Amino acid sequence: MMKIKAYNKSNNTLKVAAYNLQEVLIVLIIIGVLLLLALPNLMPLISKTKSIEAQTQLKYVYNSQTSYRYMYSKYAFDFSDIDFEAPKTIEENGTSNYIYEILSATNNTFKARATAITDFDGDGIFNVWEIDETGTPKQTVKD
Repeated sequence: MMKIKAYNKSNNTLKVAAYNLQEVLIVLIIIGVLLLLALPNLMPLISKTKSIEAQTQLKYVYNSQTSYRYMYSKYAFDFSDIDFEAPKTIEENGTSNYIYEILSATNNTFKARATAITDFDGDGIFNVWEIDETGTPKQTVKD
């Protein structure tokens, strides 16, 4: 609720306490400067958070490949064989920041890769994660 500052009887007007434009602009400038100072410190955190997508999807590929190997005594070279459908990328109006591929598959080994399609920190290097039959996602190229 606003407080009434003063009442002028001569022209029946109320003066209400409020902020003027200069005060609001100064506050917005201060907030902007603070964001600019904090943003470089937050970039590694943003990149780390987005890499969780790749790790999760690669773990799913590993689990599917393991099941496939138990049934057929070999690893699959095609995602359709293990019923894995890569999520749509942001370029395809989806939400995924990575593209997925199986690099190799034999009777005893496989290797799958997730490559970022977005440069998270703007340095020109794209994040790459890989997983193999051991089941541990490894970051091969750090963004």
